[in-house]
Amino acid sequence: MPRIKAVLFDLDGTLIDSAPDLGRAADALRIQRGLPGLPIASYRPMAGAGARGMLQVAFGIGTDHPEFNALREEFFTNYEQCLLDTTYAFPGVSQLLNAIELAGLRWGIVTNKSSRFTNPLVGQMPLLAGASVVISGDTTAHTKPHPEPLLEAARRLSVAPADCIYIGDDQRDIQAAIAAQMPGYAACWGYMGETDVSTWGAQALLAQPVDLLPILSLGEQH
Repeated sequence: MPRIKAVLFDLDGTLIDSAPDLGRAADALRIQRGLPGLPIASYRPMAGAGARGMLQVAFGIGTDHPEFNALREEFFTNYEQCLLDTTYAFPGVSQLLNAIELAGLRWGIVTNKSSRFTNPLVGQMPLLAGASVVISGDTTAHTKPHPEPLLEAARRLSVAPADCIYIGDDQRDIQAAIAAQMPGYAACWGYMGETDVSTWGAQALLAQPVDLLPILSLGEQH
């Protein structure tokens, strides 16, 4: 692998655990309709799929349901109101980001989450203040698994895609990395769902954030 010049991360399920707040926002829809609440554990595996995943758990509906769009907007409104109530960085993320910054490497965020939510999160979580680039789901014309968000991040950093690495907890993250010709690593501490991560084609499966540190050992050269 060439010398790594930048490290890019997915957001939800990779850097931060937002499942409790996402689940609460979706469950509020059930409660408002007289349905019993579900445990947050029910929502966690689908947290990486955003509104689509949350509404699937809450109501068993897909994007083709006639009420999906209205429920999605109601979910978004609920989520805005609890965006940072119980969202926190996964254990080890702070240590990893500190090591990256000490090594003189730049890092950034590439997420399918809308800037409507990404910007407040990044702006209000001190841990994320060091991001050199933030690409949201509406920053480019495409979302992951299309490579364009990753390529745009590399362009903004003036770094070749092959000199970046991307870490994410969803198969779409690895698909996007492969399409961008950027080494992709699977964050197995995140919202993996029920897919077999070993089939994704990732460079490596990372059990915890600090497992990336040996891969970045050349950072000591900076």
